[in-house]
Amino acid sequence: MKSKSLNRVFISLALMIAFSVCGSFASAQAPSRIVGTITAVSGNTLTIKTDGDGERQVVVPTTATLKRVVPGQKDLSTAETIQFSDLAIGDRALVKLDPDSPAGTSEAQQIIAVKQADLAQKQQKDREDWQRRGVGGLVKSVDAASGVIVLSSGAGVTAKTITVHITRTTILKRYAPTSVRFDAALPAPIDAIHPGDQLRARGTKDADGTGIVAEEVISGSFRNIAGTVASLDPAGSTLAVKDLATKKLVTIHITGEAQMRRLPDRMAAMLAARLKGTAGGAGSQGSGGQWAGQNGGQGQGAGDPQQMLNRAPAIQLGDLQKGEAVMLVSTDGTTEVTAITLLAGVEPLLEAPAASRDLLANWSMNTSAPDVAQ
Repeated sequence: MKSKSLNRVFISLALMIAFSVCGSFASAQAPSRIVGTITAVSGNTLTIKTDGDGERQVVVPTTATLKRVVPGQKDLSTAETIQFSDLAIGDRALVKLDPDSPAGTSEAQQIIAVKQADLAQKQQKDREDWQRRGVGGLVKSVDAASGVIVLSSGAGVTAKTITVHITRTTILKRYAPTSVRFDAALPAPIDAIHPGDQLRARGTKDADGTGIVAEEVISGSFRNIAGTVASLDPAGSTLAVKDLATKKLVTIHITGEAQMRRLPDRMAAMLAARLKGTAGGAGSQGSGGQWAGQNGGQGQGAGDPQQMLNRAPAIQLGDLQKGEAVMLVSTDGTTEVTAITLLAGVEPLLEAPAASRDLLANWSMNTSAPDVAQ
């Protein structure tokens, strides 16, 4: 029987697995534990893609204790005992290694697993909750003493101010400097949030959506870049962009998490007109209005520029052309960054650079909920 102290340790670890935020935790611990996703099951051996240092193979002897938890489970005493054959590719697993393993081998002493299907269901529920009860925008001001953060959200005619109220129970997290992954975000005090940061919060919103008492907040410092494509390296998943503001080349890394879209010509013209406050808004009968009509008319999101961006066709790195203009939000950096969102077909938007920058920055926080259970 496991001791109560060991049980308490693994309760917290199991919760981290259930919410898939244990990558940052594991990297801070001694290599007596492995946290990751099962990629292969063969004989009595698991192959696990870890959250930090690649793949590891672990032998699972018959003496190992195997438990399964569900996302949100708070007590291992009710965890289901499973067999090795119950483990499957795609499951999340935390493996406590046996310190007495033979030299050169890794043997499991205890495994706590979360089924892939259970995790996917939790992911979907969390995303829906962030959509329903979340707000996002750029930080205008932070009053740490009173726990009040003021955001600007939207752009052009849809711009509004949102007040975020932080309480003693609010969970505050911050993206790592070189990461766009929610599960790599670390706890950080309100003092770490600064004007110009991007911020997402979820909690109890006012009826008009201009105020929220936050249960959870995630923030980060990101860079906005507008420029022309100088070169492309699809094999290396990078492109070089000449920043119009600094006149310098920036290397952009494109990961599988980057959102890349291209604005159709009519949509770009309509958005540019809306951002400049001229004709061509959602009710226009011009080319922009026609595009909106073809893509949902005056239905949900028809007048919201960020929703329009969501409907723009997705593209791949190979779809870009040397010399074309792009706008993007990326991790912070001077000469080398990782893209969060990238938008092509933006030539008309560059006529309203400030409003377009706010539009894209807000869009990167509002296209979907943070990847809360990736």
